[in-house]
Amino acid sequence: MTKINEVLNSARQQIPVAEARLFLAQASEQSPAWLVAHDQDELPDNVEARFSEWVRRRAAGEPVAYILGWREFYGRRFKVGPGVLIPRPETELLVEQGLAAIAGVQRPRILDMGTGSGCIAISLALECPGAEVWALDFSVDALSIARENGRDLGAEVRFMQSDWATSLSADEFSGFFDLIVSNPPYIAPDDAHLSQGDLRFEPRSALAAPESGLADLQIIVSAARNLLKPGGVLLCEHGYDQAAKMREILAAEGIEPKQYEDLAGILRVSGGRFGITLNT
Repeated sequence: MTKINEVLNSARQQIPVAEARLFLAQASEQSPAWLVAHDQDELPDNVEARFSEWVRRRAAGEPVAYILGWREFYGRRFKVGPGVLIPRPETELLVEQGLAAIAGVQRPRILDMGTGSGCIAISLALECPGAEVWALDFSVDALSIARENGRDLGAEVRFMQSDWATSLSADEFSGFFDLIVSNPPYIAPDDAHLSQGDLRFEPRSALAAPESGLADLQIIVSAARNLLKPGGVLLCEHGYDQAAKMREILAAEGIEPKQYEDLAGILRVSGGRFGITLNT
């Protein structure tokens, strides 16, 4: 058996020390603080083997979230895997602005289009008790993970397989929702970032869209007109350089856009209130 400090010193030659500590804490089922206090303790062979395998995978570029099998989002732990996009901190802005949009609405009806891991829909359902939440995704694998997250976190969400809104009956769901949110694919297919970092491992279908990344955003905005109640709100996450195009897409549907910056000061979410001019 090898001492904790020796294992960490060896690992930091391959991956950042913060990641090494996180992996060892998870592998040993201890806190990082415990590791510091017991750095002269010897690791059981099975823990060292698990840790070494995780370090090897991370050194090869595999995302931390896929190695551990989870990522924190909006204060909760969500299961993730190669079939879904990894939740990112900037997407929490979509939840924050969604909650603000339905403040005061009794039993709001919410739709999450392209739910992936379910992190947005589940967060909204848990933060707004009494809301009726629907979540759509075309991927069977993604829906399986989203349903598991919903069960684990105790959220009531109706998950449905659908190519965007095509599975929603026009008669049943016309003017039905108070809020529609979406974090769709919005990276251009030829963007160099797709071959870098974590994006190399995430499903391309959840990342990239035709027409310079705008095709799915256009579909969602067009579909929202029929699905939202008068005065209902649409909010979409988009790329760092797509704010101007989103204003054009929303304006073409007669919507005065409102746009929101993420913590980095980047316009990351755009939307509008259908049937009512926004006060900006």
